[in-house]
Amino acid sequence: MGERYYVAEFVRDRIQNLLREKNTGGGKAALANLRRGVGKIPGEIPELWGIFLERIPEKWMRLDGIPSREEWAVYISLTMFALHQQGNERPMYLEGETLGKAIRRLVDNTLEGDEDRVLRRFNPLVTATDMTEASYHLRGLIQLLRSKEIPLDYGKLADDLVSFQILDRKKQVQLRWGQDFYRIFHKEEGEEK
Repeated sequence: MGERYYVAEFVRDRIQNLLREKNTGGGKAALANLRRGVGKIPGEIPELWGIFLERIPEKWMRLDGIPSREEWAVYISLTMFALHQQGNERPMYLEGETLGKAIRRLVDNTLEGDEDRVLRRFNPLVTATDMTEASYHLRGLIQLLRSKEIPLDYGKLADDLVSFQILDRKKQVQLRWGQDFYRIFHKEEGEEK
């Protein structure tokens, strides 16, 4: 399936472990530490090293101390999951629930007229120029998803975030997020082709 697929599987495995342990002392501490990492650069918080770096393939690590695409994708996905899971008893991870689909569900679950407000948060993420900016905009969206208990496939998000950092693949990710956002809308209206 290739390296990007493996990034998704790596994140899914980590999240499954976090979900199994979420009600234990160690699990609660891991989620709390991950939430502290939201908006930070991978590696900045030593307490997170084991959570996102343990068993990460060596080919995903750079030798110059700068986070690789894969490290960014794993780190952002895990920290955002921890933020999303906070205060929710049921898992906020759902395989197949892409970012575009989840944002569509968010729009459908908000007050009439709030679509513009949600899109004002979604559009800057789609056009972000680096991972720090993308993480910043993603945080606001995840907080909205958390408030409505709308889950997300964080493995797929990680896969998308790897591609988002590669210039010739970024446009594909942007289009796919838009397609998923509007595809759900048309399906609900009975217009999906």
